[in-house]
Amino acid sequence: MSIPSVLFINRVYPPVRGASGRVLRDLTQAFVQDGWDVRVLTTGSRLEKTMDGAVRVTRLKGRAKPSGLFSYLFIWLRLFVAVLFQPRADLVITLTDPPFLVVVGNLFKMLKGGRHIHWCQDVYPDILPALDFKFPGFMMGALSWISRRALRRADRVVVIGRCMARHLALTGINPQTMEIIPNWSDGVLGLSDSQGESLKTVYVGKGVKPYESQLKSDPKFRVLYAGNIGRAHPVDSILDAAEILNTQNPEIEFIFVGEGPGFDAIVRERARRGLENIRLMPWQPEERLRTLMESGDLHLISMKEEAAGMLVPCKLYAALASARPCIYIGPIQGEAGRVIRDFKAGSVLTQGKSEDLAEEIRRYRLNSEDWFSAQEGAVSAGQVYKSEVSLKAWIDHARTLLSARPPEAV
Repeated sequence: MSIPSVLFINRVYPPVRGASGRVLRDLTQAFVQDGWDVRVLTTGSRLEKTMDGAVRVTRLKGRAKPSGLFSYLFIWLRLFVAVLFQPRADLVITLTDPPFLVVVGNLFKMLKGGRHIHWCQDVYPDILPALDFKFPGFMMGALSWISRRALRRADRVVVIGRCMARHLALTGINPQTMEIIPNWSDGVLGLSDSQGESLKTVYVGKGVKPYESQLKSDPKFRVLYAGNIGRAHPVDSILDAAEILNTQNPEIEFIFVGEGPGFDAIVRERARRGLENIRLMPWQPEERLRTLMESGDLHLISMKEEAAGMLVPCKLYAALASARPCIYIGPIQGEAGRVIRDFKAGSVLTQGKSEDLAEEIRRYRLNSEDWFSAQEGAVSAGQVYKSEVSLKAWIDHARTLLSARPPEAV
């Protein structure tokens, strides 16, 4: 039997930073371990062909941080042209960075044969208004028509949340062509079953009161926001809550780690409001990730209400893998809110409720039973949303697709 081949297409792939690149690399390694011939078409600081273990990587020259829509369009065009010169693959998998890579995948399928799976990390163009990109109605209509037509032409569409599947179904995509496979946390954060049980024993079984007993030696209760602070991740409610707690509960500290447009806004507001309870840290390397994530007593996740069904924040899975309670500020019908509610792993609030947010943070700070209960929920959820579960689902789905009908070579 011949070795099946797969081509992945996405703007970012390590060492270029980006959440989609991280999960993509995990998936390429899983395909390699399953016996596939794996190639990646991506971008980098220069044009080159390299090897990432057994993965063959073709990099086109492109900016690590595109500055606007025209930058993304230029990258999309380069990927579009590069596809014409790629060898045939049994399967092509496109992501959504830059937007509309589903069109590129369909072109590859048409010219080279094989099958096409579109891995929908974000729903375009629907999410553009939530990212503050405004287009005339006729242009949004045209982009939506192109997107839905391309999605219907793909053999399968893999979405990362139930809310996304529902949104696409309501806009005309056949649910039978969709598969829900959640994203996952960085591998260094994953807890084994035995580790999860150990956490429950150490924290709950012994009845330890971590915050009350350590208040004198370690007075800070740390509220952590780790990851990209982009256009879809508003921080106004968080800053307002920090201002409320700055004088009322000075032992509560907010830590923001990462980068993005919102990070600069936090720097400005911290200085303007005199918020001594906010600490800012740059992006951290992988070897420090576990220590960083476990240093937070409570994790924050923020998402615009109007982005419901169009993205799922990866921060959720990192918090759960770190066995930490979460407060999610965003649309209650989103995947993150649903997971937190299902597992009782924290709290779900809507945007603009800064006083409620401050009160929830204070409750977890002062009530050990509430913190322990949410922490148990986070441990339980972390055992469900594991990388190995999603990676196996991906491999099974890809092999099922190829076995359904032999691809026709061109």
